[in-house]
Amino acid sequence: MTESLLTDEARAMIGVTSEPGVHRVDRSQIRLFAEAIGDPNPLYVDEEYARTTRWGGIIAPPTFVYNLKPGAFPEIPLKTTRLLNGGDEFEYFGVVRPDDVIVVIAKWTDLYERTGRLGQMVFTIWETTYTNQHGKLVAKHKATRIRY
Repeated sequence: MTESLLTDEARAMIGVTSEPGVHRVDRSQIRLFAEAIGDPNPLYVDEEYARTTRWGGIIAPPTFVYNLKPGAFPEIPLKTTRLLNGGDEFEYFGVVRPDDVIVVIAKWTDLYERTGRLGQMVFTIWETTYTNQHGKLVAKHKATRIRY
């Protein structure tokens, strides 16, 4: 039988949260992000147009929050050397606007082991929340990574 890659130390990381990452959103960041992803929607760059929409002004593209990182977030100690992206899920509850202050906090939520074609693999899952200066949750991100 193969030795487990999971240790008590690794399992103890479930529930550990990051330090908060605090980010003031600038209009130019929104514009640059929209350009980088090739999204020509004037809602992200044209204030005059954006004022005529239901949003009443410029907003950031939904995936903009992915660029906002949490503060210090400890890694789960694993005896692995390779990493695969196992998927990302986003939920959106509001919009991000210029001058918003977004607080980003990540939390380890699950950890489990499976055997597959690559051998023993550890699935690590964390959730990140994005909350604005009014205490309103604007987005959640769930990330799964496969280590082997």
